[in-house]
Amino acid sequence: MLNTALSAVDMDSGKTLGRCIGVYAFFDYDGEPIYVGQTKEDFATRIGRHLRGQRSDTLAYRILDPFEVAEMQLWPAEHLRGLPTPERTKAIDALEYSVYLTAIETSKYKAILNEKIPPVSLRQNLPRSYRSKLVPDSMRAEREHPDIRIARRAETLSRVAAVAHERGEVSAGLRRVIVIQAVRLADLAAARLAYSEGRRRPSPQAIDVRALVGNVTKEQHQEGDD
Repeated sequence: MLNTALSAVDMDSGKTLGRCIGVYAFFDYDGEPIYVGQTKEDFATRIGRHLRGQRSDTLAYRILDPFEVAEMQLWPAEHLRGLPTPERTKAIDALEYSVYLTAIETSKYKAILNEKIPPVSLRQNLPRSYRSKLVPDSMRAEREHPDIRIARRAETLSRVAAVAHERGEVSAGLRRVIVIQAVRLADLAAARLAYSEGRRRPSPQAIDVRALVGNVTKEQHQEGDD
């Protein structure tokens, strides 16, 4: 399904999406945005590394569990490819920040699993995008079962926390990701408990994420080792 999605043609550039540069977002089985990124290579290369476990950045791979990615959305920016490198970088950064803000606004947690907040830029109107499912309907029932997702999410949280422990000095962004992942785990586990007891699922507002992690639209201070 990933190959099929990347083989679709971008209506603006006439190229297949897999060969385009731009910004992408991943969504879980609830349609919740979980990660936003950009690529100046092409979508096929960058997203393939994410979802096939080929990321050279081990930490990035541990933050995002490919098993949780049910859908993706692509914002091609092929018209920027020919710009000088500084201009292209600035323009794609601005597009990424705008997509990131949209993801934050549509997230029930008002936070996603990005270790680094994209460079703050003037918000812009988003260009044409393409959203695709990545998991067949025949597999969703098993994959989105709450107990499986709770176990996977707990494992992901454990891996990221282990990185922080092993390194000792890590970015504030990584510590923010640990909190957000813990909130996501708590919410899912609480929903499962409520279901087993015949209660309504707790409101996302039951946990004040902003109070826990601060402002997620710009860094509070220079990212670096704590």
